[in-house]
Amino acid sequence: MSKSLVIVESPAKAKTIEKYLGKGFEVRASVGHIMDLPKNDIGVELKKRTFEPELIVSPGKEKVVEQLKRAAEKADEIFLAPDPDREGEAIAYHLALQLGTSAKERKKIHRVTFNEITKKAVQDAFAHARDVDQNLVYAQQTRRVLDRLVGYQISPLLWDKVRRGLSAGRVQTVALRLIVEREREIRAFNPVEYWTLEALLHPESQADRSFKARLVGIDGTRIAVDTVSAPAFASEKEIKAAVAALGQASWSVASVVKKERRQSPPPPFTTSQLQQDAARKLGFNVRRTMGVAQRLYEGVEIGAEGTTGLITYMRTDSPRVAPDAIAGAREWIGKELGSRYLPESPNVYKGKKDAQDAHEAIRPTDAARTPESIARYLSDEQLKLYTLIWKRFVASQMSPAQLAVTQVNIAAASRLDKRTYDFRVSGTTVIFDGYQKIYEASKDKKDEDDESLANRLPNLDNVKALELEKLIDEQHFTEPPPRYNEASLVKELEERGIGRPSTYASIINTIQDREYVVKHGGSRGRFYPTEIGVVVCDLLVKNFPYIFDTKYTARLEEELDDIEEGKEKWTDLLNGFYDYFEEELKDAGKNMEDIKRMEKVTAEKCDLCGSPLVLKWGKFGSFYACSAYNKKDPTSCTFTKENIEAKPDMNTPEAQEAGDTEEYCENCGRVMVLKRGPWGPFMSCPGYNEDPPCKTIRKLSQKQQQKPPEPTGEACPACGKPLVLRQGAYGEFVSCSGYPKCKYVKQNLIEGMKCPKCGLGDLAERKARRGNTFWGCTNYPKCDFTSNYKPVAQKCPECESPYLVEKTLKSGIYLECPNKKKATEEEGAPKKRGKKAAEAEAAAVVCTYSKRIGDAPPPPTAETHGPVVEKAGNKKELQPA
Repeated sequence: MSKSLVIVESPAKAKTIEKYLGKGFEVRASVGHIMDLPKNDIGVELKKRTFEPELIVSPGKEKVVEQLKRAAEKADEIFLAPDPDREGEAIAYHLALQLGTSAKERKKIHRVTFNEITKKAVQDAFAHARDVDQNLVYAQQTRRVLDRLVGYQISPLLWDKVRRGLSAGRVQTVALRLIVEREREIRAFNPVEYWTLEALLHPESQADRSFKARLVGIDGTRIAVDTVSAPAFASEKEIKAAVAALGQASWSVASVVKKERRQSPPPPFTTSQLQQDAARKLGFNVRRTMGVAQRLYEGVEIGAEGTTGLITYMRTDSPRVAPDAIAGAREWIGKELGSRYLPESPNVYKGKKDAQDAHEAIRPTDAARTPESIARYLSDEQLKLYTLIWKRFVASQMSPAQLAVTQVNIAAASRLDKRTYDFRVSGTTVIFDGYQKIYEASKDKKDEDDESLANRLPNLDNVKALELEKLIDEQHFTEPPPRYNEASLVKELEERGIGRPSTYASIINTIQDREYVVKHGGSRGRFYPTEIGVVVCDLLVKNFPYIFDTKYTARLEEELDDIEEGKEKWTDLLNGFYDYFEEELKDAGKNMEDIKRMEKVTAEKCDLCGSPLVLKWGKFGSFYACSAYNKKDPTSCTFTKENIEAKPDMNTPEAQEAGDTEEYCENCGRVMVLKRGPWGPFMSCPGYNEDPPCKTIRKLSQKQQQKPPEPTGEACPACGKPLVLRQGAYGEFVSCSGYPKCKYVKQNLIEGMKCPKCGLGDLAERKARRGNTFWGCTNYPKCDFTSNYKPVAQKCPECESPYLVEKTLKSGIYLECPNKKKATEEEGAPKKRGKKAAEAEAAAVVCTYSKRIGDAPPPPTAETHGPVVEKAGNKKELQPA
């Protein structure tokens, strides 16, 4: 019997499709990309302008490639089945390069794609296998080359002019630019004062039917304030005059206007819409949303069905839906909800002009598989996201909601100033809920003057006269545009045509990982640019105005789409790009501002000597330094102070909210856990050792490994500033928050005990490189006294040693003589000693004193020391809580 090899990129996906293919098929996983550009070189041919990439087997993937090659040799046919997008096509192409080294081998290689992992879709894909789509490969390859050219040729400039370790990304820099420009817009914003007026009214002699109406105009003319969308007065004086006039007014219903309105259902999710809705309704960040969606797409164990793909491919910009899926949704609606909720013909949705339309919208693979029917098989976050996707898709094929909108216009004729004040109130009643029976669309806060959503009106059809209960005047100030959160940034990127569905998550992750932005304010936190982020953004935008222009970046995305469709040659795009890029790169090398070596004279004066302060750049950003400082003169002024204005403004209410400190796996959406390896801590998916495994890991930078300083509530004895608990190379320690000006470090001293060796220094607790604790003299390095056990200020009753040591053993806690160790060594097997060591031991005092003073503490447990996590080498340790 012939044997076929199927290669996918994910072990979870492999497990799901294996059961649909039956005997004769072996399914293997490449675990992502197997080839890439080299890390130590640009890897792109530039001399002849061919832009050919130098692809090598990715480091760490050699073993995977060898295993796949051995399996391919035994197979009669090879089916490449990575995801149905550019990245998936590139993986398939790289696999074909490695496995098809001869014409005979290339003939047996086929490409299969499916939009959902169901039996029907998988079997249909294998029945219609094709060759690798070279246009898709070229589109991915072009993006990769573009990003490499920018990253490898601009980053060295940043290293020289700002700081080593910085990097520049083609699309990420444009996203950073949006955040920086929004921050500047907020800081430059001047609030405008305005006043609104509401009246609490009721029909004459019907005080139990109160309602509110808002003032919208006077004598038929709308009241308005510049830059304010709602009807309003500009000053307190104006509104006080209106309140006085309305105190002597007769109130009546001028008109009641009733209309019926249809509200159509929203289309099924695209990637960006799913990310935005999951953020608003579930509080999921983009990484978490895409990770959970990935797991739902690749398959979840569903009882007797086994591993089953629950949703279609989750990277798409199209609302298009397959006819079979529409029929399934309509069948469920008609059967479960009734014919009223089923439109006569299917609802059809059109995508945007620039949409790739390569895949269907995100939907459940089977509309009959309701969230309730599979809830017991899903994790909490999987159920939440699946419910959101299922409801949105089913609602998209339901009837529109029918609403009755009532608008009441009210006239208040003032006897004081002889003017008529126009008030208005509206209310909405649902006549037929339609799609709203199962899905409520997200609403933005822009409709602040649209009261119809919340206001419940009494019936005013036959009412003429109204009575005033009270007037409510309220002062407001216009607010700046809000900072971007993940959902609004994705929306902005999509509207501007920057990036594509498969890149939004990586863009957001990258600008955070590079510490160009920080996110504050809970799970829906807002982005604040860091000082280094602002500096990098300004330098790149100033020196590369064309390359980092938002419109040009969007146009490149359109050209990449053209390459995918075969309308443009990939080398033509790169040649056009490189013409601009090479010119700007030369100019930047000559003219880019040298931030690292800058010394800008400012109007600030030194607090110590009165000399002008200069603005400099250091390891932690910009700072002010005294211009009188001279390296060669130790008596010169060393005054410095922080440049607070350049730091993110953390005093906003949104920044004070508790942040979402959890990190989520980008492949499955689960909460990442901290593990320790031979090269330090790292974040790992909890499914790393599962079957199938999710081997997502992320290294932590030295800065990320450190906890932020925590106030202790104590004052520094040296300068009076608060003491803080810090994380150092050898563990936690308490020091002054005024560092580096004040270098006070609190010592954990043994009270009432001086060093037994020198008699001058105190004894303090220390931590060694390996993490073990010891006690040493504070007079180090003049005195080298150390003890592995805590010294106690008591004399030994046997040998007159000036101190004892406290030892904690399994059998209990003991006070022992520090000389006891020598006695126990003599009782054991003889050890080889040097001549001097032997002489010293012969002269040493031998003591046997030991006294039990208490029980040993209980062994550590998960409750007392946190969950058990795996270390390298499969050893386990308790992770501190």
